[in-house]
Amino acid sequence: MRLVLVGPPGAGKGTQAEFIAAHFGIPKISTGDIFRANCYKTGILAVSLPDSQVRHLIDLATEDPTAVLEVDLQAREVRGDGFAYKFEIDDFVRDCLLKGLDEIGLVERHAGAITDFEARRVAWLPAVK
Repeated sequence: MRLVLVGPPGAGKGTQAEFIAAHFGIPKISTGDIFRANCYKTGILAVSLPDSQVRHLIDLATEDPTAVLEVDLQAREVRGDGFAYKFEIDDFVRDCLLKGLDEIGLVERHAGAITDFEARRVAWLPAVK
């Protein structure tokens, strides 16, 4: 089954998608999920903030192009002069971004275990030499 839900922000697409996914046992994939996953895979932090906070940041940048913003991944905050906006991020993704780990880096962390496993494999199985 393929189903596409289209509508403006706040129309309930996500709510309905959760219900449909649970009811029919199919995955729910949103364009936002795909965008964030692609950002994280390339080491880019994708931050979601409420519209009012985004509007404030746009107004601030328009009024003062030299305004300084700090994005603190450790604290999960976007900060500026007189404000701090919290954002949510998956703990695993946050840890990978903080440590500079991509998919290869995650595998390389287990190099010893992989070597041990390869040493125990029977000789007739294919192996990388």
